[in-house]
Amino acid sequence: MNFSSDTAAPAHPAVLEALARVNHGPAPSYGDDRVMKQLRSLLVRTFETDELDFWITASGTASNALALSCFCPPTHSVICHAQAHIQVDERGAVEFFTGGGRLHLLPGKGAKVDYGQLADYLEAFDPRFVHETPPAVLSLTNLTECGMAYQPDEIAMRAERAKHFGLAVHLDGARLANALVFTGASPAEMSWKAGVDVLTLGLTKTGAVGCEIILFFGKAKEKGRELRARAKRAGHMPPKMRYLAAQAQALLDGGLWLALAAHANEKAQKLAAAFIADGHRLAWPVEGNEVFVHIDEHTLEKLREDGAAFYEWPTGSNRFVCSWATADAEIAALSESMTRSMRK
Repeated sequence: MNFSSDTAAPAHPAVLEALARVNHGPAPSYGDDRVMKQLRSLLVRTFETDELDFWITASGTASNALALSCFCPPTHSVICHAQAHIQVDERGAVEFFTGGGRLHLLPGKGAKVDYGQLADYLEAFDPRFVHETPPAVLSLTNLTECGMAYQPDEIAMRAERAKHFGLAVHLDGARLANALVFTGASPAEMSWKAGVDVLTLGLTKTGAVGCEIILFFGKAKEKGRELRARAKRAGHMPPKMRYLAAQAQALLDGGLWLALAAHANEKAQKLAAAFIADGHRLAWPVEGNEVFVHIDEHTLEKLREDGAAFYEWPTGSNRFVCSWATADAEIAALSESMTRSMRK
């Protein structure tokens, strides 16, 4: 009954098979290999554009921080939600990689940046006022830290405001596949067609060993050379890039990443139904593979005693995450554990 995180899940067998396939003979180092070139073609098809550049890291934190550092100088800021991963869970990595750039936090229901707050802030900001840090980037997260999905038009609306004031737009897509499955949008519709300049596409939570892709779109692809320099300097240019690229290839080719995300989303809906049937209240609608639920202390204690793994969330709820590997038996066991807790 491990619902702690989708990062706790094992790697999908297709990923391990792909690693084995590329594990033969020598190959050029630092991204100049055949698998990386094949991956570029696959990304072009997946995102329906040739106007892109990319790099891969094994860490979502590194991908976010490297991507944002290409757009945010030390004297500027990144606008994000107060609960965004780059604020709450990445230990100041953005500030570190930008050499001093700060985060400007905005509120919003369900961890979505409130459009009105964003528009008001940008309208009121005076770039001539030397005492205030000017914004350089808007960073959105899909799924949000409350497990909610931005629709493409919601991203586009916020991106339009940001670009009107000269900001770049970053999308943290650690769980993008889950958002795509829920909304029915295509990768292109959720990214560059909605005004996103740089996407950090997470595949680790979808079944990879460790694979996070930084994607630049349109004119932003000119940042590719700078990104590689920053990646090298920061120690995120592994020599054997084919092993990272092979993971992405296995998941993206044929749409496996979306199928695995669909499975995780489906199990989250079943899990949410089990909580509701037991009388518990959801903190947020389930729009991906995460369930946020209010549970009484007695039931929490019994769940822990029975070996359930989950997180107490800072907002007063408890987070349960389903993955590509979540089985109905785990949900049934959790439901049975809750039933036993009522017997006291």
